[in-house]
Amino acid sequence: MPKTGIIYILIATFAFAWMNIQAKNLSNFNPLQVVFFRAIGTFVFILPYMLIQKVSLIGKQPKLLFLRAITGFLSLAAFFWAVQRISVGAAISIRYVGPVFAALLSYYFLKEKVNRWQWLSFIIAFSGVLFLKGVDTSLDMFSFFLVLFSALMVGIVFVLIRYLSAKEHILTIIFYFMVVCIIGSLFSVPYWRWPVSGEWFYVCSIGVFGLFGQVLMTQAFKLEETSTLAPFKYMELIYAVAIGFFLLGEHYTIGALLSMGLIIFGMVFNVYSKRWN
Repeated sequence: MPKTGIIYILIATFAFAWMNIQAKNLSNFNPLQVVFFRAIGTFVFILPYMLIQKVSLIGKQPKLLFLRAITGFLSLAAFFWAVQRISVGAAISIRYVGPVFAALLSYYFLKEKVNRWQWLSFIIAFSGVLFLKGVDTSLDMFSFFLVLFSALMVGIVFVLIRYLSAKEHILTIIFYFMVVCIIGSLFSVPYWRWPVSGEWFYVCSIGVFGLFGQVLMTQAFKLEETSTLAPFKYMELIYAVAIGFFLLGEHYTIGALLSMGLIIFGMVFNVYSKRWN
């Protein structure tokens, strides 16, 4: 019988994959409006809960919470913009190198050790990214750098959350993120339009599934060690590729799929290699 944490992460990764598919379905909306849909769907659920449970809305370190929220907003906006331009699978797989940026930033600023096996895992993952850029002709240079920028912001977010999670409630961190996303997305209001008919399903799904995935992912990592969950975390890509193929008509060459596999192998290898000397 699978462990509860593994079941949670399998459902969470499906929720995130579905959320990203909905971002693709909303490609005729401004990317920042899609960010708004993602944020407001979570905000309306967590704010009442935080008030009822008396979870702090301000937190103990508002400056760092604000910085985490801004970097998260920039990452999400860049990612959704890229998803509208390229295949969901390509965008997700390149964004997976976010932890590599997190490790490099921690190595430089926090003086955390990175062993030789981790350096090898980074090389493998980035090789996969470069191979994907070479074999996927639909991956233009602008979209490529959009996703890399998103991954860099994810790396910063990981470093900040690692520091904040010991001092702040997880819902306070998410609350700041949602508020900044809502405010930041309002700068694109002149380019917004009202959803019509079936688009409302995509609009509602992106927020609800995003929140659902976030909650289950958090619960999974509370129940199980990172090394146990690492291989299952990348099921998001498999879900996204499958859903994209059947619902969006996205197709991938063997070279593109192998490149994505190389990225995943590098990232899983990184998790396990941390304990090696």
